[in-house]
Amino acid sequence: MSKARSFLQEFQQFAVKGNMIDLAVGVIIGAAFGKIIDSLVKDIIMPIVAFVLGGEVDFTNQFWVLRMPEGYSGPQTYDALNKAGAVVLSWGNFLTILINFILLAFVVFCLVKAVNAARDRVMHQEKAEEEAAPPPEDVALLREIRDLLKTK
Repeated sequence: MSKARSFLQEFQQFAVKGNMIDLAVGVIIGAAFGKIIDSLVKDIIMPIVAFVLGGEVDFTNQFWVLRMPEGYSGPQTYDALNKAGAVVLSWGNFLTILINFILLAFVVFCLVKAVNAARDRVMHQEKAEEEAAPPPEDVALLREIRDLLKTK
């Protein structure tokens, strides 16, 4: 029973460590952020691309049929072809996911640059405050003694 209790205590320590909780929060926020990027691509970028190209552009439904099932005469949609057993290369869905990834990477890059810039500003401000602050009395007194000893 002691080994089981020890194992459970070790698991509890692992599960509630700060790093584990931070990781869980990061994954949850990342999933929500991914949905925001999906919406950005679908609802903002793709309509702009459609406007620039002068027509309806929906990459998610773009595909090539590599092999059609024998005797199939149903609808030529991605879902219908998949259900019928056709071999379909869905390049449009891949392109949309690739655009999502590039946008996500760009946004994360911008966030990291902003955080680093803010951290640098704080560090420089702290250094300037340290340099501007007069030394404590004991340090000033020791410096005076040192300077007097140097002159003698």
